[in-house]
Amino acid sequence: MHNMTADARPQESGNHGTRLVQWKSFYHRLRKNKAALWGGYFLLLMIIVAVIGPLLTQYDPTKVDYSTKLLKPSAAHWFGTDHNGRDIFTRIIHGMRLTLSVGFISVIIGAAFGVVLGIISGYYGGKWDTLIMRITDVMLAFPGILLALAVVSVLGKNLFNVIIAVSIFSIPTFARVVRGSTLAVRKLEYIDAMRSLGASDGRIIFGHILPNITSPIIVQATLRIAVAILTASGLSFLGLGAQPPTPEWGAMLNDGRNYIMDHPHVALFPGLSIVVVVIAFNLLGDGLRDVLDPKMKK
Repeated sequence: MHNMTADARPQESGNHGTRLVQWKSFYHRLRKNKAALWGGYFLLLMIIVAVIGPLLTQYDPTKVDYSTKLLKPSAAHWFGTDHNGRDIFTRIIHGMRLTLSVGFISVIIGAAFGVVLGIISGYYGGKWDTLIMRITDVMLAFPGILLALAVVSVLGKNLFNVIIAVSIFSIPTFARVVRGSTLAVRKLEYIDAMRSLGASDGRIIFGHILPNITSPIIVQATLRIAVAILTASGLSFLGLGAQPPTPEWGAMLNDGRNYIMDHPHVALFPGLSIVVVVIAFNLLGDGLRDVLDPKMKK
């Protein structure tokens, strides 16, 4: 019993050391891509701000005060105020949490279903592959925003239905990526060896195939979050997403378009927030693709 414990400890320590070396190697490669590194730092900062945002401002994001409406940026109101006298900086801070939550949650849901369908399609093939791929082909035939519009129109106008809509149009993308990666891993010799030794499909899929296809899933998820944020903001801009007075960036941009000539700051700052977040996610996603691609490690 003592020997087993003694043997287990060095093995556990060795695994921990290997993971630490892998993380150091990953960060070292990521540092070479300055754009991706700064994109990651900026997103980390935004996540922190989204969490502690209410502590950074003294204003209520939904309280109407017509005595301070359409004020230009100043020391009291960094980004100015909107047509209802609400502080735009405060609304952007609160909207940051909402926007990032929609992006992350919708992509996680879409990835969960897409990964399952992609693995089934790539591993089992045959009729399952044909059925799943034809369904994804039909879904990919429609532009993402159009498919999301159709879903929200059927389900109703609210933020929860936007998450469902964005999740649905993310599924076929993940399914195709995972299917391709699964087909490549399934052809490896050690997978055939395990199958010949009697290993179950579940053990092969969860123990060997899934760990080997996590890299493209992570990269695709990072890039899809940017698309999800754009789509969710677009739906809110069209009045199909978050409803007033919710401080959502797309809805704020829609409110500000009526004042863009005389008071451009009302639309400028929500629009810039969307652009900067999407660029940051794209930079990070491109960097992760270069770092996690085995061919790029050389």
